[in-house]
Amino acid sequence: MFKKPDLFIILLIFAIGLAYFVPFSQIGIINLSTVCSWGISFIFFFYGVKLNLKQLKSDLSNFKLHILVQGATFLIFPVIVILIKPFFSLANQTLWLALFFLSALPSTVSSSVVMVSIAKGNIPSAIFNATLSGLIGIIITPLWMSLFIRRAVGDFDFSGVIINLIQQILLPVILGLFMHKWWSPFFTKHKHVLAWFDKSVILLVVYNSFGKSFTGGVFDSFGVWQIVMILAIVVSLFFIVYGIIDAVAKLGHFSQADRITALFCGSKKSLVHGTVMVNVLFAGMGSIGLFLVPVMMYHAFQLVIISFFANRFFKYP
Repeated sequence: MFKKPDLFIILLIFAIGLAYFVPFSQIGIINLSTVCSWGISFIFFFYGVKLNLKQLKSDLSNFKLHILVQGATFLIFPVIVILIKPFFSLANQTLWLALFFLSALPSTVSSSVVMVSIAKGNIPSAIFNATLSGLIGIIITPLWMSLFIRRAVGDFDFSGVIINLIQQILLPVILGLFMHKWWSPFFTKHKHVLAWFDKSVILLVVYNSFGKSFTGGVFDSFGVWQIVMILAIVVSLFFIVYGIIDAVAKLGHFSQADRITALFCGSKKSLVHGTVMVNVLFAGMGSIGLFLVPVMMYHAFQLVIISFFANRFFKYP
């Protein structure tokens, strides 16, 4: 049975609705974009505190699995979306760019590890690949985007983007790693509270981004058929990549545990990194909310379908 949408997905929809009816970029002296930036930095600081480098080092030798997961995340996904680019008219190039942005994102961490655990996959490799994916994405995602973003939205300062991502993601992670020894037990104990802090920041970013887009009239010409088209492409993209990973894992004679890890980590995309990258890559753009539409659709779909597959693997190994 498919898993029902969780509270977070419902709140995402509510945040978009609130942004439509009550859009704010500044409340009094509080600038929402600044609050979002600080919130994102704290998310990755807490992430660094929770990282266990010794646990990651223990799985370095499983390179065949790591290559498949990272190759699917940063190569197979983008190449598929590039192949469908000719089917988008000039008027829909920004929409295609939003789909390409989804394809260039790193894999998610927490849900990948949870689902791999349920399906009895290789948990250390899931942790390793999800973590590695997030760090690689700091460079690879903006690098992929730089190939197309200039044509669609004008000037693109790649070096400035990298500096911003290092400031908002990499430095907080490194600082968190230094604090791991002392603060990790506290954060582990209160992990549910921290999980909702992460989600609250994402909701604020979504609200702020969509508020700017609604105010700028970005979605005025956005029809139902476009929403259906995005959803169809997002679902198709998942199943194509999932099928490719499965075929490669079987040809490579992966163990069942490694195959599960490859399938679940290689087919996922991170909403957290999506909201971070949107804030940096498309800062100041009126269409910023549009770039989150495929990411949120994919996030909701992957939670439902992967939870279904995880339970199938659990029941029928």
